[in-house]
Amino acid sequence: MSGLGYEPVIGLEIHVQLATRTKMFCGCALGFGEPINTRTCPVCLGHPGALPTLNAQAVRLAIVTGLALGSTIAERSTFHRKNYFYPDLPKAYQISQYDEPIAIGGEFLVLGEEGVTKVGITRAHLEEDAAKLVHLGAGGRRADADESVVDFNRGGTPLLEIVTEPDIDSARDAAEFLRQLRLTLRHLGVSDCNMEEGSMRVDANVSVRPRGESELGTKAEVKNMNSFKSLHDALLYEIVRQVEEIENGGSIVQETRHWDAGAKRTSALRSKEEAHDYRYFPEPDMVPFEFSEEYVERIEKKLPELPDAK
Repeated sequence: MSGLGYEPVIGLEIHVQLATRTKMFCGCALGFGEPINTRTCPVCLGHPGALPTLNAQAVRLAIVTGLALGSTIAERSTFHRKNYFYPDLPKAYQISQYDEPIAIGGEFLVLGEEGVTKVGITRAHLEEDAAKLVHLGAGGRRADADESVVDFNRGGTPLLEIVTEPDIDSARDAAEFLRQLRLTLRHLGVSDCNMEEGSMRVDANVSVRPRGESELGTKAEVKNMNSFKSLHDALLYEIVRQVEEIENGGSIVQETRHWDAGAKRTSALRSKEEAHDYRYFPEPDMVPFEFSEEYVERIEKKLPELPDAK
């Protein structure tokens, strides 16, 4: 494989569990490693008639992050229902944000040996985390499990999703971006960002195109990367896979792929969903919320000096 005639295009979706005491829409306390299904209530279990109540601290931490990323904080923001069925989603929808996110635009400066690289930020939005599937049996992996159970302790945890522009062109730069973003978020007190505990998770959208062209290729979304090394290795594998597929006369399918760190390869999970597949509509149990300039300015004045400035 030559591969020299192609260049990768990478965008990241980073999911950050926010450092709040309670869940996003209920009063259940947060904690890692607690006995299964001991941090639950009718709201986060999706019982009929149980209504969500917004966590104000989660909103404040989202604004802190948006300001640090140079984003525009929306004057008006709304929650939507993202509809899909999976065992870890008791309501069969996730309360998330769609066309009115809390933070829009911005950029993140990555400091490297060759200078400063700018990575554009598309948006940052709030949502609730899903529950967790626990696979019981050899190795704790789905493929080898004797049975799987759903632990709803994580369900409803405040989550901030940060979406980048497709501005990253190497696996090394993607890992370095994530490393420096994690440092910034920890410095701000937004999250502990413990990747081994799942409080910071990353998905990567990656495609390749002939070098020098501006049109984007067909992308694959790679999941299950829980460390900087996993992100780096998964992207390296996926870039080589896509180039080889094209050079051998094939075509890239838009799909979601799973990174197997043991086998050092990605494998197809499912076709990649589009926004219309989720049938987004405004969350009827929550009103839109608005921010005054004074409120945002008070938060901005309390921001510490950021690591890149230091």
